[in-house]
Amino acid sequence: MLKVLVVEDEEMIRRGIVFAVDWSALGCVVVGEAANGAEALEAVERYEPTLIITDLKMPQMDGLEMLRRLREAGNNVAVIILTAYDTFEYAQTALRLGAVDFLLKPFRDGELERAVTAVRRRLESGESEALVKVKTGAKSKYVLSAMSYISENYSNPDVSVGMIAEHLGISEGHLSHIFRSETDYTLLGYITRYRIHMATELLKDCRVKVYEVAALVGYKDSAYFSATFKKLVGMSPSEYQDTCA
Repeated sequence: MLKVLVVEDEEMIRRGIVFAVDWSALGCVVVGEAANGAEALEAVERYEPTLIITDLKMPQMDGLEMLRRLREAGNNVAVIILTAYDTFEYAQTALRLGAVDFLLKPFRDGELERAVTAVRRRLESGESEALVKVKTGAKSKYVLSAMSYISENYSNPDVSVGMIAEHLGISEGHLSHIFRSETDYTLLGYITRYRIHMATELLKDCRVKVYEVAALVGYKDSAYFSATFKKLVGMSPSEYQDTCA
């Protein structure tokens, strides 16, 4: 059963989401609520949700900043963004930070339920193997900075351990060692999983071609991208895209 955290500054909307949805029928339980991103970060520590449903624009800390801090801390909880702002910039930033869906308010009857069901099915089907799951525990500033750098530059096909180490001002060997010890991933392994995770989000749009997705997540060779995708997700990019149709 998914543990859900609802983050929304407008109390009537927040309470509506909490009480108007039949969460048990969706295989979920609401474990907490928050009125802004700052409260949400505290709630994440307390309740360890598997899904966060959050508004975008909120006082003190908005949904994107909250999501950015979660990713920098190595937390890859599934996130559905709710917003009244229909702009490509917001959607692009949310997807870059690993949001699994992006719903415009006011959303239609059944739309949120379908989004939640899709998340649950994907996690239960094993797609979570494509997500980047780092082990819990405190992360050094170098590891957090490396993860942040990757989230901002994964689309660059030339991203390398050397490039990241130079950006951080430390040796490749030292960075590789502390990254592996603190996350259980090699840097290259983390980059690969991050790229494939972002590819799963882009492939939800059936209008986007597989070779276009490959280029968007940093692969020059679409055949190599497809082989890597299948290895991590368990199906080819085109097969995955068909399941989202």
